[in-house]
Amino acid sequence: MVKHVILWKLKDGMETDEKERVKAAIKEGLEGLKDKIPGLVDIKVQTKGLASSNADLMLDSAFTDEDALKGYSVHPAHVEVADTKVRPYTEIRLCLDYED
Repeated sequence: MVKHVILWKLKDGMETDEKERVKAAIKEGLEGLKDKIPGLVDIKVQTKGLASSNADLMLDSAFTDEDALKGYSVHPAHVEVADTKVRPYTEIRLCLDYED
């Protein structure tokens, strides 16, 4: 099993209600990829961090193997979500991929 974890910081300048809409759209888009991408075992987006957090969202996903993770990164459904719901609204992205 390969885990793929992403932390994002949203761009500055968004009002609180806009941030909440953006986070909800990212969550819906990414979690909607379940059962659409070969080798994607689980995908969850956390949008409700505690006040002590310095990231706005976290993606926690699992894949059958590293090849499945590579396929996910270029899969058209994932690319569409990333290009329309994630990248336009985020300024910092940290990633940790590991075998579990």
